[in-house]
Amino acid sequence: VHPNVSQGCQGGCATCSDYNGCLSCKPRLFFVLERIGMKQIGVCLSSCPSGYYGTRYPDINKCAKCKADCDTCFTRNFCTKCKSGFYLYSGKCLEKCPDGLEANNHTMECTSIVHCEASEWSPWSPCTKKGKTCGFKRGNEVRVREIVQHPSAKGNPCPATSESRKCIVQRKRCQKEGKGKKNREEKRKKSSKEESKETKQENKGRAARRQNREQRENKNKTQPKKRKTPNKEPNMAPIDTAH
Repeated sequence: VHPNVSQGCQGGCATCSDYNGCLSCKPRLFFVLERIGMKQIGVCLSSCPSGYYGTRYPDINKCAKCKADCDTCFTRNFCTKCKSGFYLYSGKCLEKCPDGLEANNHTMECTSIVHCEASEWSPWSPCTKKGKTCGFKRGNEVRVREIVQHPSAKGNPCPATSESRKCIVQRKRCQKEGKGKKNREEKRKKSSKEESKETKQENKGRAARRQNREQRENKNKTQPKKRKTPNKEPNMAPIDTAH
């Protein structure tokens, strides 16, 4: 029997007392005991606090504590988050993960071990020596591959991503860079000269044609026009018929 049981309570309580707080809750609310020093006070909440899980009964809904190593839980035997120093695995909190799994310190869970994975090798590169592809007979060729899956902490490490091997090719001479550059420069200058010569000839021809046209126009302006005269029949001598 609780002393001073009251029906006019606040904070979601259906019944309460001055000494024990809430004794029962309104519908859909959870009843939980909170410790204040040596005393426990009943409160009514819409959801259970961290470290508790809720159970519903026909007469009352209660919040019960999770296990000591569990921070949050769905039921007493199914944890959803572990306290510091424990790793979550299948609803349980473990100090050490089972074989075949590894501890993830970021999520504080036991996760599967991930091994490294690499792509297929690329084709071999052309045979080179000191960065050149000419002027030698024996050189090296390489091939590469990419890492497509990096390993986890306990996973197998990644293999080499490049390989090199010796190669033999038919020797061919390298074109001298200075000579080739010089030839290109000479061709460019020659081409520029030819273009300049053609341009000068075209300009000279246009100037001569313009000068001739101007001279004809000036001549036509200064020369007087000739007057037209009627045609006269020429005097014809009489024909002597005395013979």
